[in-house]
Amino acid sequence: MLTLLAFLVTLGILIAVHEYGHFQVARWCNVKVLRFSLGFGKPIFRRHFGADNTEFVISALPLGGYVKMLDERELTSPSNVAEADLARAFNRQSVWKRIAIVSAGPAANLLLAIFLYWVLFMQGVPGMKPIIGNVPVQTAAAQAGLQENDLITAVAGQPVSSWTDVRWILLQEAIKSPLVVVKVRDEALHEHDAELRLDSIEKEDFESDFLGKLGLSPYRPPMPARLGEIVPDGMADKAGLQTGDVVLAVNDKPITEWEQFVTLVRERPEQPLMLRLKRDEQELDAVVIPQAIDENGTKIGRIGAAFQVDEALMEKLSITVSYGPLQSFTRAVDKTWETSVFSIKMLARMVTGEASWKGVSGPVTIASYAGQSAHIGWKSFIGFLALISISLGVLNLLPVPVLDGGHLLYYMIEILKGSPVSEATMEVGQRIGLAILALLMAVAFYNDITRFITG
Repeated sequence: MLTLLAFLVTLGILIAVHEYGHFQVARWCNVKVLRFSLGFGKPIFRRHFGADNTEFVISALPLGGYVKMLDERELTSPSNVAEADLARAFNRQSVWKRIAIVSAGPAANLLLAIFLYWVLFMQGVPGMKPIIGNVPVQTAAAQAGLQENDLITAVAGQPVSSWTDVRWILLQEAIKSPLVVVKVRDEALHEHDAELRLDSIEKEDFESDFLGKLGLSPYRPPMPARLGEIVPDGMADKAGLQTGDVVLAVNDKPITEWEQFVTLVRERPEQPLMLRLKRDEQELDAVVIPQAIDENGTKIGRIGAAFQVDEALMEKLSITVSYGPLQSFTRAVDKTWETSVFSIKMLARMVTGEASWKGVSGPVTIASYAGQSAHIGWKSFIGFLALISISLGVLNLLPVPVLDGGHLLYYMIEILKGSPVSEATMEVGQRIGLAILALLMAVAFYNDITRFITG
């Protein structure tokens, strides 16, 4: 339910902001707006407001929206329209006003992203310190001389404070260079530069954990299997397990880390597990039978017990970065700009075959990510909303007929040739644009279905 709600909120905000951009600039240009619609299909809400009696509509299918302006090309009987209103028709405006109105939608999405990032940077962005974990041999990180417990302080000359920063900069650098300089501080607090090779990253890796392929992973300290919250009436509760218990062994197999315990529980649904526990200073035995749970068609075991987080250790490994209002705004603008440029570069690499089309996502994936980010917390959801808003803005600026960028392309041609593009040319462009969009939608839905099947 939360996933559906988060998806609808995401679509509602992004579409409303985009269409409001068109609407507001059209009003500033004195163009008469006939209808402001969110969604398609059967209207579920319809009202008229304002001096122009503009019709505001919310329709049943929330996968888009539009602003309908007075346009003589769409009128069957222009003579029925008052002369004063004809002067306010969209097609009678100067090319510069039309450019402003059309570009206002994508611009509104980018401004929304700046605002959301500004709020995030002021509130503080949580993350994990970029302390390197185990470095496998024969990886780029090992060849660069990076070691476990090294703290990454800068990548490509840019200071970093979290793994999110590291991943983002390396992602950008991998597109333009096979080598990047990484500054690290070792356990003895000595700093040095390491040259990390990025040419092992292939186009499919951008959609997966490419940091792992480089040999970079967050440091994970040993975590004993200490039980945290016990679900009332769960299998752990029924077996007499308590918060703070440390699992020493399962079926006489020693347990040293929480992940070991979780793996054994998942692998043995409805099978008795003999536990050796440490409670305070005493050791005792217990028997728990994991409940069988269906997870994506696979039966797994679960006992209803969470991991007890070591707050002191988490505080040591985590970081929350926040800034003042002015610096937050500057960083928000930079973040929006960098993400927009990166999106365009990735699209270009997809067209040239240098990047995989698996990165194109449809509504199913977006809904899934919206739900996941909402589950994590409001900051995660705002970050997701900003990213999708940028994607929507950039997508609409592409020079594809039907999209805003296609109309802007027509206006650029009009400026160069001194007259509007012919109706016949625009009609052909519409067909080409629809074909391109249909292809993109087919790829997006294919990727959605593949992700759903493969998990």
